Amino acid sequence: MLEDTALQTLPRQPYAPLFAKRLECVRLQRRFDLCDKTSPLRTLQSASLQANSRRVNGFNLTRTPPLKWILAAVSGLLLAMAFPGMNISGLAWIAPGLMLAAALGTSGGESFRVGYVAGLSFWLASLHWLLFIPVTGFPILGWLALSAFVALFQGVWVWLCWKCFPSTQGRAGSPLPAAGDTKPPARRAEDCPPYRTGLGPTLAFVDTSRLQRLRWSLLCAALWVALEMIRCRFLSGFPWSLLGSSQFQMTPLLQISSLTGVYGVTFLIAWTSVSFLGAALLMLRTQTTRSMLFGEVAPPLLVVCVVFATGYYQIIHAPTPDRIIRLTTIQPSIPQTMIWDRSANEQRFAELLALSHTALTSNQTDALLWPEAALPELSQTSFTALTNLAGTHNTWFIFGADDVQYRPGATNADDLIFFNAAWLLNPQGEMVETYHKRRLVIFGEYIPLVRWLPFLKWVTPIGGGFEAGTNTTEFVFGEPPIVGAPLICFEDCFPHGAREHVTKETDLLINLTNDGWFGEGAEQWQHAANAVFRAIENGLPLVRSCNNGLTCWIDPQGRIREIFRDEKGTIYGKGFMTFTIPIASTPRAATFYSQHGDVFGWSCVVVAVWGLLSGMRRRH
Repeated sequence: MLEDTALQTLPRQPYAPLFAKRLECVRLQRRFDLCDKTSPLRTLQSASLQANSRRVNGFNLTRTPPLKWILAAVSGLLLAMAFPGMNISGLAWIAPGLMLAAALGTSGGESFRVGYVAGLSFWLASLHWLLFIPVTGFPILGWLALSAFVALFQGVWVWLCWKCFPSTQGRAGSPLPAAGDTKPPARRAEDCPPYRTGLGPTLAFVDTSRLQRLRWSLLCAALWVALEMIRCRFLSGFPWSLLGSSQFQMTPLLQISSLTGVYGVTFLIAWTSVSFLGAALLMLRTQTTRSMLFGEVAPPLLVVCVVFATGYYQIIHAPTPDRIIRLTTIQPSIPQTMIWDRSANEQRFAELLALSHTALTSNQTDALLWPEAALPELSQTSFTALTNLAGTHNTWFIFGADDVQYRPGATNADDLIFFNAAWLLNPQGEMVETYHKRRLVIFGEYIPLVRWLPFLKWVTPIGGGFEAGTNTTEFVFGEPPIVGAPLICFEDCFPHGAREHVTKETDLLINLTNDGWFGEGAEQWQHAANAVFRAIENGLPLVRSCNNGLTCWIDPQGRIREIFRDEKGTIYGKGFMTFTIPIASTPRAATFYSQHGDVFGWSCVVVAVWGLLSGMRRRH
């Protein structure tokens, strides 16, 4: 009688859609004990599925490209669309879960490869602006090499997440229940016919308890944060497009960064996305209720709502600064090819001086800012022109230019070292302070191992390189004094790096940058999105003076207040703008992140390591 009922339930059309047969198999599995190897129903259903899964409507499934690779590539592209360029930030809450879904049911090595494909598609799309570097050949090589390297982190994340997935077996690896268990024996996916059609891993997922899945989703989020912590530090660090920075316009949500850094937002996104995956897989169960689905996503959504509400409260109750400073920034929009052309130095310097005279004549300002690499060279002639500019308009002057010094212990006049530097000039034309950039762009400002592999300098866009600075510096200017912390180029992307520049006396962060390397595209907006979090983390306004965008200032709550736009309305053109920035005249209250750093980030590293070790111990 049992077998007759099953025959009536199984589809009779030989070319019925395979997905329908999978769902029918799940229904039967819920009604009968298909994991019993002695059951005749198991043999009957297995034969039916094997016969019908080979060909569906005349289409040979074994010859089609696996959908997991397509889903992996799509998940990476969706994540890229969440960042500036497409700027559909909501996709960031979906993409990490899709990466895990693509690797559902795969082995360790294969899950890494699936995650790597997802990461590669993300980085190739997100870093496409590397192709705009005006050098023949190198942009393509750099784009492919950098994307291939950073995609490793997504591959490792997917692999580790599934490696840590809780087992549904009893203790000691037995399919029998552990002592004291009242639940029936856990089903092993490989012992059930649906495993051959791809539903076995789904059944294994939904057979875990809600608490197990909650712990796993939290561990997945901690793993993502831990890998971002490593990426920000490994090989001098590449802190670009951290997951949390995709939400740079969600100001209330970002306020948690004053406590956790950008990693807190990253954690919430990853946790929510993995929980969405759990809810989606639960929908394949025949008896899934709304309360079950809500219970799956309720914990992260509740935390997100609390963080959002708390952040909104912080914004509306933020202290009102009682002092105003005015900073005039020049955006010269110099093409990178002109910066490299020494014969054009005199022309671009003259244009820069003329633009600065116009800006200072029409505005009252506390200081004039030039971006990184604006000054062609700091010679006696150019220095005289700069002192005349500052003295004529009685203003402080902050600008970017190379610094040249003798190497310590040098024995000849050619043994020089070069620094990417920021300079502070007072109204009397005296050089007050110099800051040397501490974090250099690999293959853009320095060549690793060039002393031992000198041929590397011929395959990069630079023939030599800069030395990294060792100390932070304060620029004190204006009356009453204003204390600024200078940052050069992508130093405003390093959470821990920017924090090292901040003291109790710091009034604002000042970033001088040249993004002219990458033409006019998404890079300028991505850079600014990263910088937003440095203002929140340190509770300070951030002023950005850029060669070709995004020149702006950001308030301590992470809101981009004013953006320079040219006559055409773009952010890339030539011009100037004076920012009116409120700051506090009394000592500010330092944020938790500014005082204690990456406590949350390192906690996630500890949790990730603990989760991995616990998983290995259970398997042994």
